[in-house]
Amino acid sequence: MATEYPLFEARGTPRELGRQHGAQAREQIRGYLAALAESLKLGPLALRERARVFQPLFESQVPDLWDEVRGLAEGAGITDADALALQLRGELSQLPDGACTTFAITPAGTASGTTLAGQTSDNPPKLEQFGYILRLFPQGKPALLMWTFGGMLGYHGLNEHGVCHFANALGGGPAWKFALSHYPLKRLILEQRSLDDVLALFERFPVCSNGNYMLADGTGQIADVELTSAGPVLVGRGDPQGFLVHANHYVCGAHACEANWRQSPADSFPRQARLQSLIAGAWGKLTVAELQRFLADHEGAPVGICRHPHTGPSGPMLDHRGKTVAALIAEPQQRRLHVALGNPCENRFVCHSV
Repeated sequence: MATEYPLFEARGTPRELGRQHGAQAREQIRGYLAALAESLKLGPLALRERARVFQPLFESQVPDLWDEVRGLAEGAGITDADALALQLRGELSQLPDGACTTFAITPAGTASGTTLAGQTSDNPPKLEQFGYILRLFPQGKPALLMWTFGGMLGYHGLNEHGVCHFANALGGGPAWKFALSHYPLKRLILEQRSLDDVLALFERFPVCSNGNYMLADGTGQIADVELTSAGPVLVGRGDPQGFLVHANHYVCGAHACEANWRQSPADSFPRQARLQSLIAGAWGKLTVAELQRFLADHEGAPVGICRHPHTGPSGPMLDHRGKTVAALIAEPQQRRLHVALGNPCENRFVCHSV
């Protein structure tokens, strides 16, 4: 049984990146495509038809990524529409995608005097078999490193400038609209050079649904943004506490209300409070090892920060079988990403560099 995620690497033009990625991750891509169709209760033809509706948006708004999607299809031996469906995921049926806990800490809180950021990623257990680390060297763009799965071209990670992002699903909020999914945005974030560039990107990039972004860059800056189909709301930037934590409920603006909180998992609130408490209690002495311990914390088990399957009721974002499928900690100034496969209480973190 695997105890760490495999590493794949690609370089070149968008089409070349996609081909190399698709060829190396062929098994994971084909497996996830089948799992996606099953979870959405869609046959292969219906999945492709829904994906093709978004094709003009990719072609016009993110043409380089569309070329990479086509290369991915060639490398993995699937259709362009199949490869596009992977970049849309739950948006094909307007469904939420998992539950997570994110954090970012300024240099003032760490023993090394450098920034730390990261998250747990809570999803259906089968996603573990489709996951991997992807290191890319795009022609004319920053080198980047991601934890991703099943052919997704944009997910959690960092780039050579130390720009990094992590994410949370959000309960409720503004209505879904026809626009690009969050996954192209996640990739475009990793093409930016600074936190300011990322915040400017949010202002001009419309998305179809709602999600939270925990951000940091190589200069020590941190920020948190709740990005909805109605636009971005800055939750915090260089918070007075020196750190930011977010789970799966709104905390800022008009969206932080009872109606939306009822659509959030009940465990989101104690998870966020627990991680805030752990970080505050070790302030000024925080290390990667300490954060690894925090992400393996079981207070509130089985739905604590380190989530395990349970026999209780399912939540609005993740059913009772959901678990932590990955835990990630970035060191933006050092351009390093530490990744644990599955529950971090069971498997060690492996360090990767851009």
